[in-house]
Amino acid sequence: MGEMKERMLRGELYRDNDVELVGERRRAQHLCDQFNRCGPEETEQRDAVLRELLGQLGEGSWIMPRFQCDYGYLIEIGTNSFLNYDAILLDCAPITIGNDVSIGPRCQLLTALHPMADHELRRQRWETAAPIRIGDNVWFGGGVIVCPGVTVGDDTVVGAGSVVTRDLPPRVFAAGNPARVIREL
Repeated sequence: MGEMKERMLRGELYRDNDVELVGERRRAQHLCDQFNRCGPEETEQRDAVLRELLGQLGEGSWIMPRFQCDYGYLIEIGTNSFLNYDAILLDCAPITIGNDVSIGPRCQLLTALHPMADHELRRQRWETAAPIRIGDNVWFGGGVIVCPGVTVGDDTVVGAGSVVTRDLPPRVFAAGNPARVIREL
C-alpha cells in the first residue's frame, strides 16, 4: 500500500492524484458503470457487481441505479437497507450504513474535506476525509446531503433536502440547512 493511500485511510492530508488511488477510483468507476448499465431484470448481475465493488452488502439490501462512489471498498451496508436512485457516496473514508436503512433519491454521503484556512494546500490538491456512520432504521428523504465526519443515530428520520453538518442523536426527526432536531420520535 502506498503512502498516499495510507494517509487517506488514517484521515491525514493526502493527494488524490496518487497513481494507486487514481487506479482504484477507475476500477470503482468501471464497476459503477457496469452496475448502472444493468437492465431492470438483471438483478443477479447487478448484485454480483455490488458485491465486487462494496466492502459489504448485507443480505436483502439493494441499490437503485444510478449509483456512484469513489472507491467502493470503504462502503459497508447492513441488512435490508435501500439506496434509491442517484445515490452518490464519496468514500475517501469509511461509510457505514446500518440495517433497515432507507435512503431517498439523490442523496449524497460525502467524506472528502479540503483545507479551508490554507488556500495553498487546497491549490496543491491536498485533502483529508472523515468517516460517516448511519445507524439502524434511519430514513433519509430525497436529496439529503451528509457531510464528512457525521454520525446519525438509530431510528432517526432526516427530512428531504436537508444538509446534515453535525451528528444527530437516535430517535429524532431533523430537517433544514443545516439540519437541526425538530422533535423526538
